[in-house]
Amino acid sequence: MNRLVCACLPWVLLGAPACVVSTHGGVGAPLEVPPVPKAVSPDLEPTAPGSLISEPLRQERISARHILVSYKGALRAAPSVLRSREEAYARASEALKRAKASDPFEALVEEYSDDLGSAARGGSLGEFGREDMVGEFSEAAFKLEPGELSDVVETQFGFHVILRTP
Repeated sequence: MNRLVCACLPWVLLGAPACVVSTHGGVGAPLEVPPVPKAVSPDLEPTAPGSLISEPLRQERISARHILVSYKGALRAAPSVLRSREEAYARASEALKRAKASDPFEALVEEYSDDLGSAARGGSLGEFGREDMVGEFSEAAFKLEPGELSDVVETQFGFHVILRTP
């Protein structure tokens, strides 16, 4: 009588399948197990295929704060936001001008930002990778050096002023 047996082995980190399925002739019959994979060569680059370092660990990550000024019709704009796109751009530009004049960024977030989630944290978005944000935002944020301010950046959510943090 053959049975289907799953021998779950901790080989995932070595690049082998996590679970080996084999037929087995009953108690005492040998279990078919694949050979242990060869050790990873020290010559492999961390980005090389077959590397043990996963893609998310290799992804460059930065931290930033932002001010979001949304407008009526922008994605996820609160129903209370009634300003036009032009008014939102003018408001974001005013916030940027004040940030460049060394007004405390956290105070500007409190005064100008429509992103209530990050506003409670002084505009902090924490640490993120390029793929974690929409393209326009990531492109602008990843060009900045720590402590540097972006120009006004438009995304489908509205207008942002981004401060790259260390």
